[in-house]
Amino acid sequence: MTQEKNNSKRPADVLPDGNLKASIWRNEGDKGAYYATELARTYKDADGNLHDTHSFVGADLLRVSELARKAYDRTSELRREEFRQQRAARKDGHNRDRDRKDR
Repeated sequence: MTQEKNNSKRPADVLPDGNLKASIWRNEGDKGAYYATELARTYKDADGNLHDTHSFVGADLLRVSELARKAYDRTSELRREEFRQQRAARKDGHNRDRDRKDR
């Protein structure tokens, strides 16, 4: 499943590094939730409007690699948080079912 580009959808997190950023998006696929990361460089045009580009000059590449590593770490954290929340919700639901049976 491809990532949906929807202006009303917000990223799960954005990791900035000067004019570079990694936007982490939570998506739903056939096998459940997954995270995708978009790397971008922000610049101003002649009229002062901000735009993102997905091409980088040589001087940006080391920063891009470090940003990608940080995004990898952050997506791992987001997956763990989601797993813990799902596990807690299942446990809570199981406890409520058991309490109803005990009545």
